[in-house]
Parts: sequence; structure tokens; C-alpha cells
Amino acid sequence: MTDSASVTGRWDRSYHAPVMVEEVVRLFNGAKQVLDCTLGGGGHSEALLASGASVVAIDRDEAAITEARKRLALYEATGRFLALRANFGEIDRVPELEERSFDGILADLGVSSHQIDADDRGFSFRPGALLDMRMDRRCTATAADLLNTLDEAELSHIFRDYGDEPRASRLAREIVRRRGRKAMRVSDDLVDAIRGALGARTGPGDFARLFQAVRIAVNDELSTLNTALPLLRDKLEPRGLLIVISYHSGEDRLVKHTMREWSLSCVCPPRQPQCTCRGKPLGELVTKRAMAASPAETAANPRSRSARLRAWRKAA
Repeated sequence: MTDSASVTGRWDRSYHAPVMVEEVVRLFNGAKQVLDCTLGGGGHSEALLASGASVVAIDRDEAAITEARKRLALYEATGRFLALRANFGEIDRVPELEERSFDGILADLGVSSHQIDADDRGFSFRPGALLDMRMDRRCTATAADLLNTLDEAELSHIFRDYGDEPRASRLAREIVRRRGRKAMRVSDDLVDAIRGALGARTGPGDFARLFQAVRIAVNDELSTLNTALPLLRDKLEPRGLLIVISYHSGEDRLVKHTMREWSLSCVCPPRQPQCTCRGKPLGELVTKRAMAASPAETAANPRSRSARLRAWRKAA
């Protein structure tokens, strides 16, 4: 293993291997108060705490909070770490955060290694895994519920827009046909439908992409991200930094366009004769292009291959 991989692996645990930790810590250099919007296994939070920052972290997964609090108990005992159960798309409704602002905010999107590996969470396409996929188990609609109740057009939208599947309509039709005989319940049911619609040569890459599409729908991830971004921006101190790590082209596209729009001095319609908008940028791009995980990190943690990091700094 290279030195770079060794440093990255310093924050790995069996629960989760956080992505691009060293890049995050470097970009947040000097930040004293950081909000970690997606606590997960606590790897990013631990690295930021070790760098000298105090961290407030939120997550909608109760199991993630329990695990991270065990890991970071010493920091919690000294008052430098606080974990809250919340959805970052509703950050404006968290009482503990009402009067707080931060000079660094991190949102690491996607799912943790533990969520993927735990069959009872239903994020995996391993045989026999329940079709659940809920990040917050207080929510009622599971992946099975969506696959068994949505109509063909709605299913087609999920696979086309969230899974980049050109034959989305065919797959949606196959699911509707199969569930008429037997309800979709476990991963095998969806895998068999994918193979039935798209052919026997489909493999793990196709399953991962299409299961991810269902997960995005179950957790309303793109809509939540769209709502969350301006809320997170408003929680930043002047010159505060927002970092978003995404794993899906739709997420990355949304983050890219939003950060670029915030960095423009004028957002009026092109043919409008006089500027009537804010007339100044809200901040500036720190990353002109998305950063990717290093070759050493992707070799050590293949799940980091799809990670894309973007950073934006609020105006003074």
C-alpha cells in the first residue's frame, strides 16, 4: 500500500470507509466550527476533530449515530462533538442549530459501507436481501413498496432519470408484469426483472446502477439535496466553505449548477435590458472542476471511484 493509501486508511473502520478524507481536511484548513451533514460512520468527523475543529454532525440513520458516538465518545465528553438525528434537507427545523452558523459544512452523499453490507438494510443486490433501502427507518415506504405500487410511467422515470437506463420503459413494464404474479420482496426479484427486461448479459454494474436508482427514489435524495443546498449556504459564516461529495451524475450535476449560479454576479434573463437581481456573486468556486479520489484511494477502496468533490466559499 502506498503512503497516500495508508493515510487515507487511517480513518477507515469496518462500519464505513470515508472517502477523500485528506482532501476534506486540507480544504477545511483553519475551520473551527464544522457541520458534518452526513455523519455515517464518523470518519470525516473524526479527521476534522483530530485537525482541531469542533464538529456538529447530523444523520437520519439512528444506527450511524449510535456507532459514531461510540467512536467519538472522548470528543463528545469534552464538548467538541455533538451528534443529532436529523435530515439535512430540514436543517432549518433542527432546534439545536437555530442560532448556529459554521465556517465549514460537509455533505458526503450516498450510503455508508455498513448500509450496503447489511442485508437487513436492503441496499444490496446480494441474494436474499430485503428490498428496503430506507436511510431513515421512521419512514414507511420501502423499495418493495415503490416497486409494487408505482405505475409503469413512474417506474420508468426512476430508471431513466436516476439510473441513466435507455430501456427504462421495458424494465418498468417487466416489473409490473412480474409483480402481477408475485410481489417484489427481495433483491433476487429485482435482479431477475432486470435480467428479464435487459438480457442475461446484465451484470453487477447494471444491478448497482439500477438499485441505486431505486434507493434515490425511496429516500427522495435529489429533491432533498435541492432543498438542502441553499439552507446549508445560509448556515455558513462569511468566507465559510461548503464541500459536497456526490456519487451519482444527477447529484453532481445539481451541485455543479447550483454552485456556479451562486458564483455569478448576475442571474437575470439574458435579454433583460437592466439587471434587477442581486447584482453580485454570493461567493466563489474553490474547485473549478470536481475533484476525484486518488488512484491509491480507489485501489484501496473501490467504492470511492465514483466520488466527486466540489467546494464553494461564501462571500465576506
